[in-house]
Amino acid sequence: MSQGALLPLRLADVSFVAGGRAIIDQVSLEIGPGPSTIILGANGAGKSVLMRLMHGLLSPTSGRIEWNSPERPGAPRKQAMVFQRPVMLRRSAHANVAYALKIAGIPEPQRGTLVRESLESVGLAHLARRPARVLSGGEQQRLALARAWALHPEVLFLDEPTASLDPSATREIETVIRAFDAAGTKVVMATHNLGQARRLGDEILFIDQGRLVERAPVGEFFSKPRSAQAAAFIKGELPWT
Repeated sequence: MSQGALLPLRLADVSFVAGGRAIIDQVSLEIGPGPSTIILGANGAGKSVLMRLMHGLLSPTSGRIEWNSPERPGAPRKQAMVFQRPVMLRRSAHANVAYALKIAGIPEPQRGTLVRESLESVGLAHLARRPARVLSGGEQQRLALARAWALHPEVLFLDEPTASLDPSATREIETVIRAFDAAGTKVVMATHNLGQARRLGDEILFIDQGRLVERAPVGEFFSKPRSAQAAAFIKGELPWT
């Protein structure tokens, strides 16, 4: 592992309590570089909160979260996160990406080229001057991925990125996610969609009621789940909370 690499990311007995309830309950795991990791579980299982803890948007109530080589203040960011409903600035698609690069610490001379390349990579170059807020839901999500692409992140967190999209837009987003994976970015994605987990995942982290119940390669998880909760979820029997 290179000295400056972000990964592995280690969580040791991480809990997050809100309103007197443990949303995340004593999760310990290590995430290394390479194959894509899918955080799978029912709605309300704690997937989004776990990702926010990993990304640093939330601090754990107890336990430790440590990167191999933490990001330095003021240095270009090495990790990015895309949400289910990304926030769009009242600017053009081009300006949205340029602003993301600015706040990430990328020097201005590099920004123009990175913006063009990232918009091309997600198929939005022809909409570069269009206001971001008039784009369709699928186009806005691709723009959010373009903002991440421009950073060439070592780690990309994706929180239910296609949950509110139609099948056509979902296919487009999944194509972009595969491109990140092919380019060497570590993809960590939360979803409750079994088909999407099969299509995009190399390994599954199965979360149930805030606990990490099972971790397995994707094929093994779906063919031979080791926990009763995972088996029920795969069959569609686990109630949503």
